[in-house]
Amino acid sequence: MNNENFLKQEFKWPISKEILFLILEDKVSDIFVCELVWERLFYINEPSRDGWISSYLTPSFWSGKFTKAPQIISERSASVHLTRSIPKDHKQNLKKILNFKGYKINELYPRRTRRATAVNWLIYWAIDSSSSLDAFCKLPKLSPPSPNPAKGHYGDPEIK
Repeated sequence: MNNENFLKQEFKWPISKEILFLILEDKVSDIFVCELVWERLFYINEPSRDGWISSYLTPSFWSGKFTKAPQIISERSASVHLTRSIPKDHKQNLKKILNFKGYKINELYPRRTRRATAVNWLIYWAIDSSSSLDAFCKLPKLSPPSPNPAKGHYGDPEIK
């Protein structure tokens, strides 16, 4: 794939406020959330190489630490790295853009706070790339919130 086509790539899933709320409400898998982020960090899915790997467009902040796309929800170090990649003036995007009030104390689990971090990063990415969050877009397969919010959906990686 040449540079021009790669830069113009269509993402499998566009970002919309509706999708961001589905993430916060735990109605999509952790894997789905990771793939939204990975695509926008220019990791590419290479089944022959066992998953998502960095490309020449993956920012060095990411490819230097993670040659394979990290499990942003299940791995604490990847979530911390994602948090650090959000500029200070975008740290409150959940409140400013989505009017998200946060979770109640009894709803706080590492998975949920990491999902909120991913949503905040996706909002930052949309703003930085001049993408609209208001456009209607197709929705992924929805599932009810995980019966065990500490563990995630069937098939999601184990939380570490």
